[in-house]
Amino acid sequence: MDKGERDRGKNRTEPISTRERGHGRVFRRPGSTFLWMQYNKDGRTYRESTRTTDERKAIKLLERRRAQIIEDTFVTPKTRRAKVDELMEDCLRDYRINQRKSLDDAEARWRLHLSPFFADRRAIEITSDLLAKYVDQRQSEGVRNATVNRELALLKRAYSLAARATPPKVIRIPHFPHLTERNIRTGFVEDEQYDRLAHACNRAGLWMRGLFECGYTYGWRISELENLRLRQVSLLARTIRLDAGTTKNDEPRIVKMTDAIYGLLGQCMAGKQPHDYVFTRPDAKPVRDFRHTWTTVCCAANLGRIVCPGCGDEPSADLRCSRCSMKRKRKDLKYVGLIFHDLRRTAIRNMIRAGIPEKVAMQTSRHKTHSVFNRYNIVSERDLEEAARKLDQRQKETEKLRIQSDSAGTEHDSDPYRVKSSNRTSPFLAQWAPRTTFRIGHCSG
Repeated sequence: MDKGERDRGKNRTEPISTRERGHGRVFRRPGSTFLWMQYNKDGRTYRESTRTTDERKAIKLLERRRAQIIEDTFVTPKTRRAKVDELMEDCLRDYRINQRKSLDDAEARWRLHLSPFFADRRAIEITSDLLAKYVDQRQSEGVRNATVNRELALLKRAYSLAARATPPKVIRIPHFPHLTERNIRTGFVEDEQYDRLAHACNRAGLWMRGLFECGYTYGWRISELENLRLRQVSLLARTIRLDAGTTKNDEPRIVKMTDAIYGLLGQCMAGKQPHDYVFTRPDAKPVRDFRHTWTTVCCAANLGRIVCPGCGDEPSADLRCSRCSMKRKRKDLKYVGLIFHDLRRTAIRNMIRAGIPEKVAMQTSRHKTHSVFNRYNIVSERDLEEAARKLDQRQKETEKLRIQSDSAGTEHDSDPYRVKSSNRTSPFLAQWAPRTTFRIGHCSG
């Protein structure tokens, strides 16, 4: 026997089970301790390890694969080996291709929270039980339900893209839980708080005053105001135009200026070019992150406060907490109070109060659905007091009309010559009713 024949004999597989042609087979593969199986689907041959040395178990696994092929639930070995990090890589690539504004947020959620738990797992191994364990772990870390929902939504998006891929990378999408969100904000600015907040913004600078007034009036988002340029503002037509692609939902928007906004934007635009930003700091740099300024403004207007993150008490002047006796750095302290996004809720409520139609209010704030719009149109305690006042007023007016009606009835009853009759007379009695009215004691003859 020559060398070629010896090599061919060395690589030859040894069949274990003899089955009908087209039904697959179980065989021994040189160099492997496990039995292997071979089967066909759509003209393509698949070979994979059975992970067992028991012939009966290997044959049962082969029969299971054939049943999956017949029932159209077969998953290729490559698909079964796909890991979650591969799916997420495709998802983030889709975010980059479509230039989604939430790309940075999605990358941070995957890197910091999802990846340590799911990255090394196969996509086919993700079950509802495993997702429940992840939710339980995140909640034990003190994370709110809304944050967990956003993380699971990103993972679900990765599975949806994988299922639509050609060929599909997953056959089954697990059920992703949706937790009840109880941390929905309800803050807004009352009319009596507006003056204090506007005065504090004036002291912070013209740019802060303009941002506050636009947010309070139109309910626009921070990014929409920060990216506003002079070419989008027409003082002659008194209009502000947001271009398509600069808003959250990528749709254009146009509004008319109020007198207050017209005066503020006129000062902010003085001496600038059409491509410049409307809101800039005194050094002519565009406004980007103004959370520190907003915190200072709200604390000055008694609409917010700085507290210790451990116990929630306000620290002293030397940044030492009176309850836990810990001295913290200023950057480690926590702000509690009004946030800029609360102005969006305030603007929507004020527009509805002013009698502006809901369709126009949604066009101004650019809410697409009524469900989300109604979440922002929150009823405040003042609205409830106004409703109670109107109910009291209606009850008093009803009581007044009843008293007047009773007084009129008493006057008629005092007339001895008036015949009482019912307004609702039956047809049978109507034909016998007298056609003339008379007073008792004044009949002739």
